[in-house]
Amino acid sequence: MTVHPVAEDPVAAEADWVDDVLFTGRPTDVCLRLPEPVDKGTLRRLVGEAQARLAEAGLRPGGAVALRLPPSLAYVVNLLATWRSGAQAVLLDHRLTDHEVDRALRRLTPQVVVAPVRTGGGALRIFVDVTEGITAYSDRPAGSPHAVIQLSSGSTGPSKVIGRTAEDLVGEVHRYTRIDGVALPGERIILLPSMVHVLGLVGGLLYGLHAGVELVPPERLTGDAILAAVAAQDTPATVLGVPFHIGLLASTTPPGPLPQLKRMTTGGELVPAAVARAFTDRYGITLGNMYGMTEVGVIGTDLYGANRPAIAPAPGMRVRESGGELWVSCPASPYVGLADPTRWADGWLHTRDAGTVDPETGLVTVKGRLDSQVSVGGMKVDLTEVEATVAELPGVGAAVVVWDDGITAYVQPDGPLSAATLDKLLAERLAGYKRPRTLHLLDQLPRTTTGKLVRSTAALRDAAS
Repeated sequence: MTVHPVAEDPVAAEADWVDDVLFTGRPTDVCLRLPEPVDKGTLRRLVGEAQARLAEAGLRPGGAVALRLPPSLAYVVNLLATWRSGAQAVLLDHRLTDHEVDRALRRLTPQVVVAPVRTGGGALRIFVDVTEGITAYSDRPAGSPHAVIQLSSGSTGPSKVIGRTAEDLVGEVHRYTRIDGVALPGERIILLPSMVHVLGLVGGLLYGLHAGVELVPPERLTGDAILAAVAAQDTPATVLGVPFHIGLLASTTPPGPLPQLKRMTTGGELVPAAVARAFTDRYGITLGNMYGMTEVGVIGTDLYGANRPAIAPAPGMRVRESGGELWVSCPASPYVGLADPTRWADGWLHTRDAGTVDPETGLVTVKGRLDSQVSVGGMKVDLTEVEATVAELPGVGAAVVVWDDGITAYVQPDGPLSAATLDKLLAERLAGYKRPRTLHLLDQLPRTTTGKLVRSTAALRDAAS
């Protein structure tokens, strides 16, 4: 289904927010280090040049640009150029297949597509060298009044098309400035998550540009390279990542003291307790936790590790519990071409996450997906509890537990491990009715492009076969 325009030039009127919010500070202020420093004056010049190229390719205010670029200076420049042109940015993860991209383009009909002509730097590079090509695609205006269009990670099923307005993005940037424990002006963020997705985009790029925090992607996605990026300068550094990166660092021995390392903050799934302990024991710093969604950005945080596993709602965010489900304040539906009252209604986003809100403190505890509650022989079983138990067993690197005609566990070993040993360990820790009926050991569990474990039963079955 093609989404048709809802208003004339819906994005163009808000183009000034890029200069007002992101290009503040002095032109000589370094904002990116790739590893060569890029100051705001240079970035602004590059963005202006990219605006001219986009216009020459057919972009008009109120149109849309599909960005299919890996993390790179080219990605940052073309994203900001799109917004400064009064256009909508459609963010397509560069790891998507041609089939997935073609399907998205047919639905969203951008005026222009920006994709790599040449890339260099190797598979483990977080930021790569990109020569981009700009191709005209359609002559239609943007199909919605959003500044950015993103696809959900699809960890539990097909991706959703999600839109956020410039006002919403600016509001989240300001929300970050009020969160106690975030990186401060003059400090650094060692940026690990992709800027195609909400944590790296807003919590990294947009917040860093606004607040005067230098963004430093390590040269490679290895534990040694991340630590080298921390040690490269004397200013305090916060590492921003997802649970995969915690495990990577927890298994890396630092070459020596790292007084610059201030904190690591992780978004996405809650880091297993054993991995969190291994990380804090190794580095002696706070492991902060964030909970958020593509639809609304950051929802709650526990950056000092004081309330684990609970979080406090982020400034300005309201969270309530309804029938065991967490609802989050969201003024308008974030879904493009979709009006589903089971996902959004009356100013509330239904997260599909199970959880509780403490009536006295307001602290929020996320208890996993709603579909993790199953009945076995009349007994209620929380698959999240089973999964956490499996994941913390010795020899287990990662685990996903789903209901597939019975409790089924998919396990990625971290060393020698047999199904018989795994079953014996579980028998010591879980009641019989909670234990997985089927165990699958896989060399590698499937993950989304953001590093989340895939929970689609069909995808897991395919991986096991």
